[in-house]
Amino acid sequence: MEFLFGLPTVIIVIIFLATIFIRQVNEYERGVMFSFGKFTKLKNPGWRIVIPIFQSMTKVDIRTKAVDVPDQEAITRDNIPVRINAVVYYRVSEASKAILEVENFFWAVSQMAQTTMRNAVGEVTLDQLLQKRSEIADNIKLIIDKHTDAWGVDVQSVELKDIVIPENLKRIISQEAEAEREKRAVIIKAEGDKIAATNLAAAAKILSESPGALHLRTLQTINDLSSDQSNTTIWMVPIDALEAIKGFEKYIGGKNDKK
Repeated sequence: MEFLFGLPTVIIVIIFLATIFIRQVNEYERGVMFSFGKFTKLKNPGWRIVIPIFQSMTKVDIRTKAVDVPDQEAITRDNIPVRINAVVYYRVSEASKAILEVENFFWAVSQMAQTTMRNAVGEVTLDQLLQKRSEIADNIKLIIDKHTDAWGVDVQSVELKDIVIPENLKRIISQEAEAEREKRAVIIKAEGDKIAATNLAAAAKILSESPGALHLRTLQTINDLSSDQSNTTIWMVPIDALEAIKGFEKYIGGKNDKK
């Protein structure tokens, strides 16, 4: 009876001691161990013994995290105010540095991202900000990653989410885009007219150099018009054809005089 009574007690004592001395480090965590207040080693995943009072352990999540950078007021290089926000993806690469070198690495990364983003926007014009968003995001990533290396933080990517510009400026940009489209349309039409004029001049030159070519072209046009009975045609006789008719009349008249 004493044995049976003592077994549960022993189990309870073991569980109690385990809850005091054993700390679990999950697969996605690393444990930063301190002994007498000094950093001693880094603990890998598993059950780890930590002696209270003499030792302590801080667990660090090494999974990729996303920092939502809130809307920031910034002014571009061409003095246009914009509001911009972003997302920073990073992970802790060295857990010991993340605890020893910075008080709160999550907050520090967020503040660094806000400052860097405002500075990056101030170095480019509005057109560059809208057209080269990915390049600017890559530059921001490089700057943040360089500063956070000392904290054991690896910045993986930066994505610019929204770029908000004033409403009056949106209307101006829309009018500018419409004017640009009209400009391209006029240029394209002018280039088409130029090509058409060049082709017509070349065709006219070929027709003028070939005897009878103009008459053949006229007959071809008449044939095309006659294919549709609803067409009303206006006959235009070339001057050289009229001269040929006059010459023929003189020839006939000369014969009659001889007779």
